[in-house]
Amino acid sequence: MGRYVVRRLLQMIPVFVGATLLIFLMVNVMGDPIAGLCGERACDPATAAQLKKEFGLDRPVWQQYLTYMGNVFTGDFGTAFNGQPVTELMATAFPVTVRLTVVAIVFEVVIGTTLGVLTGLRRGRPVDTGVLLATLVVISVPTFVTGLLLQLLLGVEWGWIRPSVSPDAGFGELIVPGLVLASVSLAYVTRLTRTSIAENRRSDYVRTAVAKGLPRRRVVSRHLLRNSLIPVVTFIGTDVGALMGGAIVTERIFNIHGVGYQLYQGILRQNTQTVVGFVTVLVLVFLVANLLVDLLYAVLDPRIRYA
Repeated sequence: MGRYVVRRLLQMIPVFVGATLLIFLMVNVMGDPIAGLCGERACDPATAAQLKKEFGLDRPVWQQYLTYMGNVFTGDFGTAFNGQPVTELMATAFPVTVRLTVVAIVFEVVIGTTLGVLTGLRRGRPVDTGVLLATLVVISVPTFVTGLLLQLLLGVEWGWIRPSVSPDAGFGELIVPGLVLASVSLAYVTRLTRTSIAENRRSDYVRTAVAKGLPRRRVVSRHLLRNSLIPVVTFIGTDVGALMGGAIVTERIFNIHGVGYQLYQGILRQNTQTVVGFVTVLVLVFLVANLLVDLLYAVLDPRIRYA
């Protein structure tokens, strides 16, 4: 196991370098950040030259990237165009988005797997058909429609929640935004769990466990569910980074100042330091989440061994 972890960590290095390089190149060609910094009026040549020199934009892109990566390994993600260090923006944004992601993951795990097991064990029955239709509707409706509808009904019409989340963004205020963020993924988890349960239910080891006279609850929890959760764990693990990076719409609807909000502001203002810094951390989140998912395989299925 230890050798496998070390090997995976070494494999993550070129992936991290390649992903950050691609992001850095894409962000630096999306427009002139100095023009966005000056606003509607164009900067005079002297001011533009001074700003480019101040932010290191007068050097070749490859030199900018090497300087950026060297600073990243020291914990310096650069300075936003408003003079605020990017690490300060991260310190305020990431805790909010992490809480929002935790709420969304809890909805996916609890509701998604429960409905998936229920429909997988009752395949072809009315409850199975009803859940499949409901998940299809959830997948078909865009997230911004779901978010605006719940905000209008629960926040404006009925007054059950605040239409916008406060700056503190406690877990209680993030329940509805978390449900909106997790809605599509929750539907996929339900369908994926249902399919896996239905397929493994016909396996030889399940029939053997039933023939041995084991209680139905033990057959489902100890034999059927553990093996069926492997593809579900894969999906949820990769979905962690997607939820954190894809929360722009949800955070905009509920006025949550998290990672999505900062990325939106950075792209809108062409603030390359902010965008590259936040996406760099999200790349690390993706890599770590995938490593943890691979390690969880051995927990769910003892037959899996890592050399």
